[in-house]
Amino acid sequence: MRQSLILIISLITVSFGFSQEGTNSFTLQQAIDFALENNRQVKNATRDIDAAEKQKWETTASGLPQLNADVGYNNWIKQQVIIFDIDNDGNLDAIPNGAKQSINATATLSQKLFDGSYLVGLQSAKVFLEISKNAKVKTDLEVRKAVIEAYGNVLLAEESILILERNIDVLEKNLFETNKIFENGLEEEESVEQLQITLSGVKSSLNNTNRLKKLAYQMLNITLGLDINSQTILTDNLERLTSLNMDLNLLAVEDNIENTIDYKIAENDKTSKGLLLKLEKSKALPTLNAFINGAYSGNSNSFTFTHNDQKWFGSSLFGINLNIPIFSSGMRNAATQRAAINLEKSEEDLNEIQQQLKLQIASAKSNYQFAIDDYDNKKENLGLAERIEQKNQTKFFEGIGSSFELRQAQTQLYVAQQELLQAMLDVINSKAELETALNTITLN
Repeated sequence: MRQSLILIISLITVSFGFSQEGTNSFTLQQAIDFALENNRQVKNATRDIDAAEKQKWETTASGLPQLNADVGYNNWIKQQVIIFDIDNDGNLDAIPNGAKQSINATATLSQKLFDGSYLVGLQSAKVFLEISKNAKVKTDLEVRKAVIEAYGNVLLAEESILILERNIDVLEKNLFETNKIFENGLEEEESVEQLQITLSGVKSSLNNTNRLKKLAYQMLNITLGLDINSQTILTDNLERLTSLNMDLNLLAVEDNIENTIDYKIAENDKTSKGLLLKLEKSKALPTLNAFINGAYSGNSNSFTFTHNDQKWFGSSLFGINLNIPIFSSGMRNAATQRAAINLEKSEEDLNEIQQQLKLQIASAKSNYQFAIDDYDNKKENLGLAERIEQKNQTKFFEGIGSSFELRQAQTQLYVAQQELLQAMLDVINSKAELETALNTITLN
């Protein structure tokens, strides 16, 4: 008996362990931290930085010494000949032109001495790396905001379900009592029907919210970088997050446009356009390259190249090449002018981004201030709606109020409940929007 009990307890423990496997539990901050490591867009942005670092070295290495080797084997199927007249009698004779087989091995060391485009390329590689890093920051900020929104949507669905279930309990109790009063002839049938209509509407809302909750969890899982059907548990609640995100000091933060990631990205674009202009100008400069090579060649009428007595002949060559662009029929000039136009456009874009960011920050501050004010208003309205509904319920069951008035009060209460939940979510989301616009967040 004791062994059976131990076996049962062990099976229950193992089953519980398996049921917990694959379940993820997050506070909001934990969810953000998890997403910044596991979100697929974040991972790709990190890979872009790695690729940019490799490209930077690739560009740098192209100007460093290059060593190449070449080995060639030749075998004449029909050998060339040299034709000449030995006796000067008009009769031509032919002898083979060299050996039938040959092997040539060459090693060449080359080095750029001067190339304007290479110098611009080095600068461009650094800028490209900076662009990739800024793009990663932009991705992190957007993912953070997306996690906050997705986390809040799940909490909104969860809180809505709890409220709707409580409302259904109250309505079913009211309907039961009203139906008994009607059966005793003390109430009209319309009162029962009014409550049935209200109950049906609330049940429909509950069914829809349950469906939305499933979608909200799936959206959160995707944002976190999890499988869409992963089991995820949220340990924060909407009211606590709303309280934590009510920070009026954020409205007084100075609008430092140059500190925002969008401005930095636009500045990167301007810098890259300037480098493209320098590149086009550098194409009019001469290029200077040097090389030195060493070669060995062997010749034979049969394949004797592996024999010890095979003769090999060495050679070596040093050279410098100077390439001077002289005339391109206006092609280089047109390319330079086009690059200059693109640079002017990027400067205008940077000015436009500055104005847009000022407007965006001002709008985000206004929205955040409104969200806080609206939350206070909706919280007060819910208290009023609860008292009004309670009064109408008392009047109705005392026989001095109509079912229509009760239904109106109940509908008003349900609307106030949902509006307060939405106001809570708006406080959280609008703060995230403002933090993103101001770039006041320290990311891992």
